[in-house]
Amino acid sequence: MKIGMIGLGVMGKPMARNLAKAGYEVYGSDMNQKNLDAVAKDNVKASTNIEIEENCDVIITMLPNSPQVKQVVMAEDGLLDHAKEGTILIDMSSIAPLASREVHDACAKKGIRMLEAPVSGGEPKAVNGTLSIMCGGEEALFNEMSPILHCMGSDVVLCGASGAGNTTKLANQIIVAANIAAVAEGFMLAKKAGVDPNKVFAAIKGGLAGSTVMNAKGPMMLSNNTEPGFRIDLHIKDLNNALETGHAVGSPLPLTAEVMEMLQMLHADGMGAYDHSALAKYYEKLTGTNLYDDSCPGGNKE
Repeated sequence: MKIGMIGLGVMGKPMARNLAKAGYEVYGSDMNQKNLDAVAKDNVKASTNIEIEENCDVIITMLPNSPQVKQVVMAEDGLLDHAKEGTILIDMSSIAPLASREVHDACAKKGIRMLEAPVSGGEPKAVNGTLSIMCGGEEALFNEMSPILHCMGSDVVLCGASGAGNTTKLANQIIVAANIAAVAEGFMLAKKAGVDPNKVFAAIKGGLAGSTVMNAKGPMMLSNNTEPGFRIDLHIKDLNNALETGHAVGSPLPLTAEVMEMLQMLHADGMGAYDHSALAKYYEKLTGTNLYDDSCPGGNKE
C-alpha cells in the first residue's frame, strides 16, 4: 500500500518515519526541503502533492490549520482534482470541526473517503508512536484504517461522525491549556511563599493533582526549557478554533478565554515559538520572579 504524507513538520516527520518503519511504502511532501531531506534516510520518498494525490492509496495531511487543509484538498489543482475515486484521505491536522465537515462533504462528492484523525501527545509521542488519535467519520473506514493509525498512536478512538474527532481535540486542548496554567500558577505560589517548587512537584505528582500534563510540562517549567514540543502559537490556533466553536454551539468557555489572553500576551512578547509550558513565563512576568533556578540555562534555541 502506498501512503502519502503531506506536511512533514514537527509532527509529520516522525509519523511518516513510523509508517515507513512498519513496512508501508511512504511518500512525503513538504514546502521545506530540509524536512524532506530529514526523512529521506528513513525510507520516506520525497514527492510532490500532485504525485502523492495521483499515485497513493491513502493520503495523510498534517497541516497547521483549516485554511491550509482546504487549500490542499479543495483549491484548484488540489487533491480533489487529482486523486482517483476510492482514494482515502486521513486528515490528522487539528482544524475547526465545521471546516472538517466541509472538506468531508467535498470529498464525498468526488468519491474520496475521508477520516479525520487529529492527534495529541506532541513530538515525543509522535516519535515513539504513542499518540492519542481522535477520529471522526464512518465506522467501516475507521476499522479499515485502524492498522495504519496504530502505527502512529497507542490510543485510537472513533469519537463519532465527521466533526467529532476535531471537537474531541478542541476539548483536549482546552483541558491541556487550563492544566498547564494551573501548574504554573501553583508552582509560582510555592516559589513566592518560599517553598521550592521542585519539592512541591515531587510531593503532589502522585496525588490527585498529578497528571500527564504536570509530568510532561512541570519539569520544563522548573528547568527553563522552552524548546517546543507544542508551540504557543499552535495552541493559540487551537483555542481560537475552540472559542469559535463554543460560540457557534452555545457553550461558554470562560477559562479558555482567560488562558487564550495569557498565550496572546506571550506571543506579543516574542514567545510564540516557545513550548506551551512557557505559560509559566506569564506568571514570571506578573511577579518579577523566575520560577526556575537562576542557574538553569534553558531557553528557546530556535
